[in-house]
Amino acid sequence: MRVVLVLFAVLSVALTGVAAATGLPSWRLTPTGVQAQLRGLSAVSARVAWASGTEGTVLRTVDGGRSWASVGPPSTGELEFRDIEAFGAGRAVVLSIGPGGDSRIYRTDDAGAHWRQTFTNPDPAAFYDCLAFFDPWRGLAMSDPVDGRFRMQTTSDGGRSWRQLPGSAFPPALPAEAGFAASGQCVSTSGPFDAWLATGGGVRARVLHSGDGGRHWIAADTPLPSSASAGVFAVAFRTPRQGVAIGGDYATPDAPGPAVALSGDRGRSWHTPPRYPAGYRSGLAWRGGTVFAVGPGGSDFSRDGGRSWTQFDSGSFDTVDCTGTGACWASGVDGRLARLAF
Repeated sequence: MRVVLVLFAVLSVALTGVAAATGLPSWRLTPTGVQAQLRGLSAVSARVAWASGTEGTVLRTVDGGRSWASVGPPSTGELEFRDIEAFGAGRAVVLSIGPGGDSRIYRTDDAGAHWRQTFTNPDPAAFYDCLAFFDPWRGLAMSDPVDGRFRMQTTSDGGRSWRQLPGSAFPPALPAEAGFAASGQCVSTSGPFDAWLATGGGVRARVLHSGDGGRHWIAADTPLPSSASAGVFAVAFRTPRQGVAIGGDYATPDAPGPAVALSGDRGRSWHTPPRYPAGYRSGLAWRGGTVFAVGPGGSDFSRDGGRSWTQFDSGSFDTVDCTGTGACWASGVDGRLARLAF
């Protein structure tokens, strides 16, 4: 294990002074000592978080970001770990992306000292994007469509083994429709049975919903733009009824939008709010009744369920995650990792 010890310091970022003066939240960077792009993130508490990214990188902190340990599986430097789900200081499941055998899942029960590869994609036509768990045992891993249907692996033993759901569980995919592996949030869950799958790439950006733990899915259109580089990049539900979808076009990240949509009926319908973040955003997380969005162009928050938004930081992040007790973390390019402060 290679441990990167760093001195914890509060670094200034753009808009931090404004945030302090107005009582807005701000990000406190916690230097990691790596240059990997960290698109995978799992917040466990104010002290414990895991992150994953390029070059086989998996990082873990147990002291609030004062130090980070590099704990990735050995001999995986060619892989991109785009998503990670952690269940404490010692246990985590991480997903690498790519066609065929590059899509893999690893699990550790001893803080990264040892990893077991529990899934290897056997189909060269499949490309896994993200994963999510309902609880420490039941989870889903999503692939882009194969033969006109999205593909999903499911686990009921905490990621020790995986089983493929039948293609008939999904409605037909649109031509060129796919997920975006930009933030580890193209699949999300809320409660014991509800899950959502975010899409783009086709003629419409959609969100698919399952109310029975992933066994059956229905699709709903969203008002977000869709193209080869545009669609819904992240979806997050505060409760099984109240959710937000966000995205845009990563090829033109400064396009004014709208790139956010709201649902109050479990994702059966979506509408554009009166105000929305300016430009492309890739990550979402709820902190109580407040929802946070991040992307290369900055960070925003909404205290009214996504109806209006305020930008509080202009730094680049790819993903954000918050715990049930209110600890929030964000990560992104060049090893950027930060904790939220008020």
